Amino acid sequence: MAFEDLQDFVRALERDRDLVRVKAAVDPHLEVTGIVERVLREQGPALLFENPSRGRLPLLINAFGTQRRMARALGVSDLDEIGARIAELLRPELPHGVGGLKDALGKVGQLRTVPPKRVKDAPCHEVVLHGDDIDLVELLPGIKAWPEDGGVFLNLGLTHTKHPETGARNLGMYRLQLQDERTVSLHWQIHKDSTSHASVAERRGERLPVAIAFGCPPAVTYAASAPLPADIDEYLFAGFVQRDRVDLVDCVSVPLQVPANAQVVLEGWVEPGQRLPEGPFGDHTGFYTPVEPFPFVRVETLTMRKDAVYQSIIVGRPPQEDGPIGKATERIFLPLIRLTVPEIVDYDLPEAGVFHNCVIVSIDKRFPKHAQKVMNAIWGAGLLSLSKLIVVVDADCDVHDYAEVAWRAFGNVDYAHDVLHSVGPVDHLDHASYEQFFGGKLGIDATRKLPTEGYRRDGGWPTECVLPAEVTALVDRRWREYKIT
Repeated sequence: MAFEDLQDFVRALERDRDLVRVKAAVDPHLEVTGIVERVLREQGPALLFENPSRGRLPLLINAFGTQRRMARALGVSDLDEIGARIAELLRPELPHGVGGLKDALGKVGQLRTVPPKRVKDAPCHEVVLHGDDIDLVELLPGIKAWPEDGGVFLNLGLTHTKHPETGARNLGMYRLQLQDERTVSLHWQIHKDSTSHASVAERRGERLPVAIAFGCPPAVTYAASAPLPADIDEYLFAGFVQRDRVDLVDCVSVPLQVPANAQVVLEGWVEPGQRLPEGPFGDHTGFYTPVEPFPFVRVETLTMRKDAVYQSIIVGRPPQEDGPIGKATERIFLPLIRLTVPEIVDYDLPEAGVFHNCVIVSIDKRFPKHAQKVMNAIWGAGLLSLSKLIVVVDADCDVHDYAEVAWRAFGNVDYAHDVLHSVGPVDHLDHASYEQFFGGKLGIDATRKLPTEGYRRDGGWPTECVLPAEVTALVDRRWREYKIT
């Protein structure tokens, strides 16, 4: 089920009794953080603050704060369902007979329903403000989440740009610092597509059009965060996820398109060569990132719905609301990773590793140093290239069972032979690297070792202690008779 807009999603959460309306006045300065952190620890509901003490719009937060709610947002009961659909599309076999032909045509039919659709009229254009009539400080309940944050940040905004030469658009999710009533800084990290758009425009001496949409349909908001290749349109991907085309409308004052059902849209330009100090910011690493110069957009036009809701998110030391978003990416993109590294069985990106510090991967091991081959493949795969630690285990290890993984990693490794130390790119936000943008990487081979890998013990790799299946089944059947609990 696709949600037409944010209001539709809120109604669904209310029917599920998974949303609480908070009528008390709550301060977006630190107080919202304290409330959300407590609710997150208890796996609690989404929150709609109807009367924030700053800003005129209601504030929706923690909407994606559990994996169940994240799956609900994307219209599935389990996040693996979307990955399974992608895997089905990627199956290359030729159709056999009428049934096979029908299946093949069904795949083509799925793709026909997903490209975005241009519309002329849009709810996000019900209210239009220009120039000095715009006051983002007065309108939006932007959050100052942590004491040393450099100011108010407008998180979960969807930033639209397009390549000045090719016209290819990009939809990205970047942190946005509110500098004044009409100025928003853009934290465009070095590895992001919008950074390349801005660089090309600056080289040409041109200003870059920017549109920032808040409160988009859930599948669109997720697509903005997804690590898609540069040549895959985020709106095509969002349409595939929600099984319905996304309605786009032309912006009022910049040559871009935005979701017709967005709540609030900011339109403006980035001038070449102009920067403002941005930060500090308490980021998803759990540490403050320092002040750095970044581009900014001067908002010329603001459009919004009459009944607009402002959606935001808090990030910081895990667990936070971005955890389930990252888990969605983990599950959805598994088939694409297996397309290039087919020996991968499954993988896990621990939330405590903020999704780029650690990758746990299980493989169907077939030859000597197979684990090291997979490590190098991961370090060359898109944004997985930013991974700092890779732990490789055998196919029979559940990568989501951290106790099982730890048992393998602690016990199955000779650290003189089974580790791979490398250097490569790291995340812009990584505070531990001695140089910004690159640092050390470690791969740990926790698989069973082969004689051909130099394992020379008599008798080969030992056998694990496992009860026979019939004994386990007997205990399961008779457990109540033992009266142990």
